[in-house]
Formats: sequence, C-alpha cells, structure tokens
Amino acid sequence: MALWISLGLFFLLAAVITVYGYYHFARPGRIYAQLGGAGLPAVVDSGEKPPVYGVVTALAWTGEKVPISAEEASMVRRELMMAGFRQDNAVSVFYGCKIVSAIALLAVALILRPVIAPPGALSVLLPVIAAGLGFFVPNFVLDFLISRRQDILRLSLPDALDLMVVCVEAGLGLDQALRSVSQELRLTHPELCEELSLVSVEMRAGVSRATALNNLADRTGENEVRKLVAVLVQTDRFGTSMADALRTHSDFMRVRRRQEAEERANKVGVKLILPIFFLMLPSILIVAAGPGILMLFKNLFPLIRDAKL
Repeated sequence: MALWISLGLFFLLAAVITVYGYYHFARPGRIYAQLGGAGLPAVVDSGEKPPVYGVVTALAWTGEKVPISAEEASMVRRELMMAGFRQDNAVSVFYGCKIVSAIALLAVALILRPVIAPPGALSVLLPVIAAGLGFFVPNFVLDFLISRRQDILRLSLPDALDLMVVCVEAGLGLDQALRSVSQELRLTHPELCEELSLVSVEMRAGVSRATALNNLADRTGENEVRKLVAVLVQTDRFGTSMADALRTHSDFMRVRRRQEAEERANKVGVKLILPIFFLMLPSILIVAAGPGILMLFKNLFPLIRDAKL
C-alpha cells in the first residue's frame, strides 16, 4: 500500500512540475514565435535544434489514437482557442490528457477499492465510474479556463478602449491603434494584448479588417468583445467617427459594469437568508434562550412529577 501511495505522489509531483513548466516556459515561447518574435532580442543561429517537449509529445501521440469526428475536433479546437491554446496539436494533447486522467483515476480506484467498497456490485462499478469521471475532468477544467479568460478579457476592455481613443484622436488609424494598444498594455493586460496582436498580424498578412475582427470575436467567445467588434466593423463600414464610437462604447461598458456591481450588491441580502437561518440563528437561539430553557426544565419537571404523585 505504501508503494502505491509513493507512486501516486510521484506522478502528482511530476504533473505539477510539467504544468508549471508548460505555462511559464513552453507556452510563452510559442506565443512569441506565433507573433513573429516581436520584442525578443536577436539570437545568433548556432545550429542547435529546438528542445523537444517529451510530455506534450507523448500526450499528443496518445490523443491521436482517440477516434473523433471532424465536427467534434472542430468544436474542441474552438474551445481550446477560447482558453488560449492555439497550438496545432492542442486537440491531440487535450484528448491525451483525457486518456491519462481516466487511467490515473482508474488506478486510484483500483488501489482504494478494497478500502472504500466492499466486495459486490459497487466494487465492480467503482473503477468504471472513476474512469468515466477522469475522462470528463479535462472538460470541466477547460470550461473553467475559458470562463476565467473571458472574465479577464472583459475586465481589460475599458482600459484598452480608453487608450485606443487616445491613439485614434492623435491621428493613428485603427490598425496602428490596435498595434499600439497591444504593445503598451502588454504588462498589465497580457491576454487582451495577445488577442490584439494576433489581429494586427492577420491584417499585416493580408486579411481584411472585418475578417480579422470577426476572428477575434470567434477566438474569445466573449459577448463584450463581440459587441466591440460589431461597433468597429459598422463604424469602418459607414465611415463614422471612430473616436466617438469607441468613447461611447467605453462609457457604455463602464456603466454596465457599475450596474452589474449594483445588481450583485442587491442580491446579497437574499443570498444571506439561508446562511443566517441555518447557521447564525440556531447559534443565537442557543446562546440567548439556552440558559432559560435549562432553568425551565430544571424547575418545571420536578413540579410536574410532584403534582402527579
């Protein structure tokens, strides 16, 4: 038993180190490579081959063995793009993570089955349930990452819009304004700057402005970004003032954020009813009425007993 626990802790530590290395070393390097090496110092080619990420390669190889349809692969790739994963092998790595997660929970269920489930039908169903749960755990993690990234993008938009208004009023076009915003806010809002940088890269590659902006809305899946894209596309199509449109949309977003905060504040009273009723009220009753009830029982029960006698 101790051997299995040690192996489980070892694999857990290896997974944590792998995830940390991917997010802090592998993924940033790939993002810079997609942006064409902007902001990176010149490196002399020494003839060395780029490092091979063994874990990612193994996960991709495992995920390629999973039979999936083209529609499902397209849907999963879109969700991965919303979460910020745009690598070519992202779908294969995702399905590899699903397989590894299912095998890991299956192994844990087999190890703990003698302790958790007695011999019977439950002991047979426990590994199956654990494997199925492990197969769907990456989907829950992906949904959480998508929601977190969309929240970050939504909270970053007003600052980016204010800076974009300043750039447009200074005489820059929309393309140059997007590039300037993506460079100036890189430290404070890296996720939004990454998306705007990709828009600039697409437009420099020859993609039309409307198509690049619509691709931005599809990549993020955030409603506020979609509204901003609709405003920019319509303003560019009809030739109206870009600065006025951006300023109006920025004010609208700030008012909407204030209204959402007020709405959450108004809901606090209703949400506190259950905690007060089930947690605080019993404690208050015990402290306030407890001594009186004890004295009542202490003095009343003897009187009732004497009256019966």
